[in-house]
Amino acid sequence: MSAKSTASSVTIASSVAEATRAVVQEFLAARVAGDTRRLVALFADEVDWLLAENPAAPWIRPRSSAAECAAQFAELMEHTVPEDARASVDTFLVDGTDAVLMGHLAGTVRVTAKSFEGPFALRLTVEDGRITRHHLYENSLSIAEACAL
Repeated sequence: MSAKSTASSVTIASSVAEATRAVVQEFLAARVAGDTRRLVALFADEVDWLLAENPAAPWIRPRSSAAECAAQFAELMEHTVPEDARASVDTFLVDGTDAVLMGHLAGTVRVTAKSFEGPFALRLTVEDGRITRHHLYENSLSIAEACAL
């Protein structure tokens, strides 16, 4: 491989990563703003959604369409106390079309007034400007305990 084609490959990879980072930042801004319409536009028509089912938490369930994925935020706000919701991102890694966010989240379940908290990792894949993969790993035990009456 010549130096010219190597430089070209690096430039392409860099622009793909920049596009991924921009979409993920837009996703985070839409989540913080509660902008469901923008979230629907950011998710692909079909999404590889992974969030371990948690029968105790009604907002945690399988999803696959853009509208279902975007609705997760609204459902979370229905079942938790919005003023108590906290999330911090301390790691934001991007490699091509993939992004990984790691941090800490916390909240309070509305019906029980119990709190939950713990670390999280979120893997997103962005293709053609839309999120095609959303895999969230979180402290499901803490959430289930907070949902228990």
